[in-house]
Amino acid sequence: IVQRVAKRIASASGENFAWETILIESPEVNAWCMPGGKMAVYTGIIPVLKTEAALAAVMGHEVAHATLRHGKQRYARAIKENILGMVAGAAVIVGGQFLCKTEMCKNLSMLGGAAAGFALTFFDRKFSRADESNADKEGQIYMARAGYDPEEAPRLWDRMSAANGGKAPPEFMSTHPSDTTRKTMLNNWMSEASQVYQKAPHKYGLGENI
Repeated sequence: IVQRVAKRIASASGENFAWETILIESPEVNAWCMPGGKMAVYTGIIPVLKTEAALAAVMGHEVAHATLRHGKQRYARAIKENILGMVAGAAVIVGGQFLCKTEMCKNLSMLGGAAAGFALTFFDRKFSRADESNADKEGQIYMARAGYDPEEAPRLWDRMSAANGGKAPPEFMSTHPSDTTRKTMLNNWMSEASQVYQKAPHKYGLGENI
């Protein structure tokens, strides 16, 4: 199911990336798409999703971050704000000396300095709330274009909120909009997404239960 949805969302995005998707065995409720099209879905999110269309909403959102170049924009901002000194200090690659002891950092030791800096920035990414909202909107369009009912996107955030047990931080303290805000905005954009869905060459509705 993950591979099928990933293929449809990638096609709907219109981007000619080197798409690749993996399913990671982890309790983390998460998914991501790196710049260039490398995607991952964690098994921990599957029980929250419930439907194939909800997976399409999540993957549409993550793909939108990549197609809208949010990662590259964040990296550029990081350089401008001069907050990547840790790359030179904590990720010393000269002579194979790598000071960071985490598994991710060990993997990054094979990269050049700029690439390592980009990867560290990505995996510690904190997109702005504006970026997150833009990805929500574009992702809803992608799922609709791929043939999944966009009405499932706001319903997903009811389930996400229930899964979080209402423990999310206040919106003004978070880089992400609140679950309630996301649901409201997705409903506000529904008219446009529904028009795209009606024009989709294939309609899968909610898809399979997962």
